[in-house]
Amino acid sequence: MKTMRKIIKIDEELCDGCGQCVPDCAEGSLKIIDGKAKLVADKLCDGLGACLGSCPTGALQIIEREADEFDEEAVEEFLAQEKKNAAKSAPKTMDCGCASTHIQSFKPAAQSKAASPYQSANIPTLMAKQPGSDSELSHWPVQIRLVPANAPFLQNSNLLVAADCTAVAVRNFQENYLKDKTVMMGCPKFDDAESYVEKFAEVLRTSNLKSLTVLIMEVPCCSAMKVIIKKAIEKAGTSVPVEEITISTRGQEIARKSW
Repeated sequence: MKTMRKIIKIDEELCDGCGQCVPDCAEGSLKIIDGKAKLVADKLCDGLGACLGSCPTGALQIIEREADEFDEEAVEEFLAQEKKNAAKSAPKTMDCGCASTHIQSFKPAAQSKAASPYQSANIPTLMAKQPGSDSELSHWPVQIRLVPANAPFLQNSNLLVAADCTAVAVRNFQENYLKDKTVMMGCPKFDDAESYVEKFAEVLRTSNLKSLTVLIMEVPCCSAMKVIIKKAIEKAGTSVPVEEITISTRGQEIARKSW
């Protein structure tokens, strides 16, 4: 049944698809579709405007128009179905041990040097170790969607949550940011922000993290990652020291703050 009521309106010309509004909508009524925020269904929007403050471009506003009445039961059903869909699409370790999902932990570069140094005289020149070629990566996988919340390498770790583009932008990404940390990487614009919130909330509840570093680019869409982490901390009901680092599109560190 339609009625005159308050409801969200999205100005697509102003919307840059950053996704910061998505985790702020408890009803799940907002999604990023084709690079723009969209209202999934009128009946899922309560019209309270919790998402307004997170929009950096002012693309969201509350207006009054004829719309389906807000339906709490429909919201519960929708969220339950979304959770089922996320569970179905979640990557699972294959029997064949596919490298993308097979959990692995290995010694970081500094330890592997001492444990098994290269014998350059016994290997071909092309295979010889090059200066700086050791990786600081201590585990696999690294993508947020692929890392299980209960992965053993997360326990008591210093976690680096990095936007994908940072590894390409920063020349010395591993030395400057990855060393002595576990890492989870992803894109807050193109991936499912709500599933990220759920994943990190579970990590925070179960992994006893020592610290958490959020590494993002200066572009607007990337700032959604810090919103996701804040939501996850709130949802987990726990606390952890967080450092937020922002990288310019030219690969320079331009801001660093704790919260």
